[in-house]
Amino acid sequence: MTEAQALRDYLTARRQTGADRSAIDQTIFSRFGRQQAVMFTDLVGFSRLVEAFGILHFLQLIDEAETLFLPLIAQHGGICLKQEGDSMLVVFDHPAHALAAARAMVAATEALNPARTPEDRIEVCVGLGFGTVLRVEGDVWGAQVNAASKLGEEMARGGEILATEAFRLALPEQAFTVHGNLFGPSPVFRLDPAPGVDPKA
Repeated sequence: MTEAQALRDYLTARRQTGADRSAIDQTIFSRFGRQQAVMFTDLVGFSRLVEAFGILHFLQLIDEAETLFLPLIAQHGGICLKQEGDSMLVVFDHPAHALAAARAMVAATEALNPARTPEDRIEVCVGLGFGTVLRVEGDVWGAQVNAASKLGEEMARGGEILATEAFRLALPEQAFTVHGNLFGPSPVFRLDPAPGVDPKA
């Protein structure tokens, strides 16, 4: 039986009348639960670039971004679970590794872009979360997954690394600044630039 089928069986049992949901939930998290850092990335300008230069131009940039980012992710112990369009879903066992990978990815684009025309630049937006997730085969679910997705795909601008409160608390030595809210009162944090580096406009 695959992990996905096992999870479906647990969920079927969970919805039966009189089911001990607490016990089933404990079993599910015991089998599939992990503490992991989650990274969502997105590239800047999908609609604008497709409209102006066509889908093949943007597909070329996606391919180039993946060629640039995937080795950096692997070097920091990350596993890319999904690549959908211009977005990537990546998991790490340690938040410090996720942050190091995010920094390396942004630095790689900043080294690449100055010599390029605006339409050929690669600008990455990064969202980071950390907490208990459900890892089932090639997928992952959890509140921190949802939050990281929102940060990377909707809130972050090019070159920004945004993090949930849980991620920030896991790395208290890192310099973050409050950067708005997510899902009501939940604060969002932006990684401060390294000393000597000007923040993004």
